[in-house]
Amino acid sequence: MNTVEYTPRDVELMKMAIEQGRKCTSVDTAYNVGAVIVDSKGKVISTGYSRQFPGNTHAEQCALMTLEEKFGENLDKVLENATMYTTMEPCSKRLSGNVPCVQRILNTKIKKVVVGVMEPPNFVQCTGTEELLNHSVDIVHVTELENECKDLNKHLSN
Repeated sequence: MNTVEYTPRDVELMKMAIEQGRKCTSVDTAYNVGAVIVDSKGKVISTGYSRQFPGNTHAEQCALMTLEEKFGENLDKVLENATMYTTMEPCSKRLSGNVPCVQRILNTKIKKVVVGVMEPPNFVQCTGTEELLNHSVDIVHVTELENECKDLNKHLSN
């Protein structure tokens, strides 16, 4: 992972993502994740959480869908140098056949992704942060909120 340090604002926005993750309806086959997107000036422009919309949707996907509906063709401009906060590493593989969140992010102009926890190997082997780094997207890990992010998924503990 890169060496970009996180800031108090990153912590504040990750806490907002955690609040989004708490809105999830827990299921045995998926993680509860929250996401927040801020524009290049740091203004919150979208939020999302897992299964917010029909179709086994992920938090990152929901936050992007909300923006796409609002901005349509201007989405690239809105997301120029934007940052996404997500309580869990964006997925690199979807068992459902849906487009992985990493690919959705790479299809935008988001330049930084801030994560709370790496995806555990419960369902797939995730390479999300590695793929983002390989495509020049900065990754920041807010380590001080790892426990809060993990708590969103205590329903999956044995």
